Amino acid sequence: MEKSINAKKIALTVSVVTIIANFTLTVFKLLAGIFGNSSAMISDAIHSASDVASTVIVIIGISISSRPDDKDHQYGHERLECVSSIVLAVLLFITGIGVGYNGISTLIKNNYGAEKMPKLISLIASVISIAVKEGMFWYTYSYGKKINSLSLKADAWHHRSDAISSVGALLGIGGAIIFNTPVFDIIASLLICLLIIKVAFSIFKEACDKMVDKSCPKEKEEEIKNVILGVDGVITVDMLKTRMFGNKIYVDVEIGAYKNLTLSAAHKIAEEAHEKIERSDENIKHCMVHVNPVDLKILEQQTKVYTDKSHITE
Repeated sequence: MEKSINAKKIALTVSVVTIIANFTLTVFKLLAGIFGNSSAMISDAIHSASDVASTVIVIIGISISSRPDDKDHQYGHERLECVSSIVLAVLLFITGIGVGYNGISTLIKNNYGAEKMPKLISLIASVISIAVKEGMFWYTYSYGKKINSLSLKADAWHHRSDAISSVGALLGIGGAIIFNTPVFDIIASLLICLLIIKVAFSIFKEACDKMVDKSCPKEKEEEIKNVILGVDGVITVDMLKTRMFGNKIYVDVEIGAYKNLTLSAAHKIAEEAHEKIERSDENIKHCMVHVNPVDLKILEQQTKVYTDKSHITE
């Protein structure tokens, strides 16, 4: 409970800092795009504006998902953070389509010659944007990793996509100024559009994977298996299933123990396995352990032998 409260405080603090920085950057880039005659910079400003809206969604998602278990939600609310990530992905996708529409229209009509040339102020704005957004990426991602928040990590990649889109704006504006044609500026706005859509798809896919109880990576399952085999009395791991529930992990395992153990001895082994699994990773919220009987002949073939004969019935 205390960890959940601390994680929520960290997430909310990061989100507030993000909103302030994004809002300031949005206004700065929008003014630079308007007065600097750059469609790429205006597109980039729209991207930053979507960051403000997405961070608000992140705050809502984290606030709801960090609520403790209750009578109607006995497995917690963690999955609601995935819902907020899906909303964020949809918002990003719509933003990307909006950013690309004007550029495509201009290219199709072939009237980009009528566009004004971008000015130096828009080039300077793109350099500042790259530095600020890359810093925000590392700031948000480090805390997202620390508290294992899908929404914060998704928001961090949103910052990274904004930084990369600013690189595209920088190249487009620079190309337009160097070659004295605004077409490069328009093409840059289209590349920014594609980048935003790609990031939206990645966030959407990761959130959907966790919504449908995707299993942990094989490396993680091997790590859990080794923890179980390290429990005295466990002969085999007959079955191991994991599922991601929001940012939490649930584990179901069947272990093999000597068949002539007393019920209390078998329970003790299962309980120890249960506790060791949950202690091995703070993101493992709960695990279920079932004990299967193992015949003596199979027991003798194993390298790990349960030797405490005081618990064995005749």
